[in-house]
Amino acid sequence: MQNLPKDNESLRIILITIFSVLGIVMVILGWKMTGKLAGLGIIAVGVALLLTSMGIYNEKYN
Repeated sequence: MQNLPKDNESLRIILITIFSVLGIVMVILGWKMTGKLAGLGIIAVGVALLLTSMGIYNEKYN
């Protein structure tokens, strides 16, 4: 990302919240689909969203 989330604090908070909540929901939904390949894909996307939210959070401190 460019410097938009670093400069705009309210946008950072909104993006972090959306990515975190969506990531946790996707991990839980994927976990409930144990034994199915689609569940693994949903979990992988959820983890990617959680990592993205952490990246946005840490961008301010780089």
